[in-house]
Amino acid sequence: MNRASLVSTAAAMIAAAGVALFAAGAMSRQPDVSEFISTANAADINAPIYYQDPDGKPFYSSTPKKTPDDRDYRGVPASADISFDEPGSPSEMNAAETKGDRKIKYYRNPMGLPDTSPAPKKDSMGMDYIPVYEGEDSDDGSVRLSPGKIQRTGVKSEPAELRRLRTLVRAPGTIQLDERRISVVAMRAESFVQKVADVTTGSRVAKGQPLMDIYSPAVSSAAAEYLATITSKATAGIEPYGRGSRQRLVNLDVPEPIIAEMEKSHSVPITIQWSSPRAGIVLQRNAIEGMRAQPGDVLFRIADIAVVWATVDVAERDLGSIAVGQPVTIRARSYPGRDFDGRISVIYPQVNKETRTARVRIELANADSALLPDMYVDAEIDTGNPTSVVTVAESAVLDTGSRQAVLIDKGQGRFETREVKLGRRGGGYVEIRQGLAEGEAVVTSANFLIDAESNLKAALKGFSESGHAQGTNSASDKTIGAKP
Repeated sequence: MNRASLVSTAAAMIAAAGVALFAAGAMSRQPDVSEFISTANAADINAPIYYQDPDGKPFYSSTPKKTPDDRDYRGVPASADISFDEPGSPSEMNAAETKGDRKIKYYRNPMGLPDTSPAPKKDSMGMDYIPVYEGEDSDDGSVRLSPGKIQRTGVKSEPAELRRLRTLVRAPGTIQLDERRISVVAMRAESFVQKVADVTTGSRVAKGQPLMDIYSPAVSSAAAEYLATITSKATAGIEPYGRGSRQRLVNLDVPEPIIAEMEKSHSVPITIQWSSPRAGIVLQRNAIEGMRAQPGDVLFRIADIAVVWATVDVAERDLGSIAVGQPVTIRARSYPGRDFDGRISVIYPQVNKETRTARVRIELANADSALLPDMYVDAEIDTGNPTSVVTVAESAVLDTGSRQAVLIDKGQGRFETREVKLGRRGGGYVEIRQGLAEGEAVVTSANFLIDAESNLKAALKGFSESGHAQGTNSASDKTIGAKP
């Protein structure tokens, strides 16, 4: 039942009560009309204006309704409805009184169109133009919003703070061997492989571990000559003779322990035991018992993987933010949850024209040999500045491409647009290099709505001033053209 029907019902009740009193001759007391009116108002206030889900969920209905489990929607009366601008509140009463004391400057289009009028009027749809009072459109470029509009639109503000922006550049890559930690076992003279140790491709070997036994005529001849020189009575005491013969063995890559054993035993072994030059993994094993090895033939290839490289492909747009020495975190897909720390050692001076990426080398310690060659990894390069800078949330920036601005919260519902210069981004924040100081509050939510309101008011003000100037000029023209 609406208010009009309640009032009419109350009037009927009053009339019926009057007739009854006249019939009874009881004219000594007049009926209290306020009692009926207050009863009608109370019924109207307590009448539901809409219905809400009984669990408080955001489901509403204009008519009585039931939930899927056959429960009634809860009726919400006008007195319980949410309102940000409560009628009769001191702020609204003060605003009404203030507006009553001020003069109306002009009337603006209710639909937001750039159309103003110096007198009240209606638009094509019959809607009244909205009055604009003196002081509502400020001259300092700011815009003023009511507290109710601020809450309804979800405006939020945060102060600009000093932060250390941690900007991460992510890039995929693979593990590669350190080229400086690979050794090849090859003969420098024609040789024959007499015996091969129990070492295969993929085996881990230690430095000095025996790999094979070699017979080489050239090595045997040089060893015999060296022994003859150091044991001869004529040349034993002459150092240059012995030094030259020993250098010949060194040039044939005879291991130092073998030469020391010859000097001690004064005998030439038939075969010479060749050992591993470094600790690592056997990548290649070409030595076969009985084979003939020509000078330069690779018999073993051994790599030390205590230190490996991670070569990653960094996008061209990120090359300006990386440099040699920056820390990098490597995550291998084979070890989820484990991080490997390294640093950029080389940025290759070439960009792949097909993928628009550049190769970056990162050195990693691999003491437990967890990282293997050609393993896929993901790199995170920390390009952030170690010093703190003034930052705001990325959502606070209004970016048109050629212009970047933020909305400053001046308090009391006033907002001002200010142009800024941006820097780096990271972690949801952006650096403000110019235009904003630490501690100033900026709008981080619903700033586009405030910006649109500001632009609308600026346009309306321009139209109003233009119309006022035209009216003044017209009046001046009439005055000049009038006859004395």
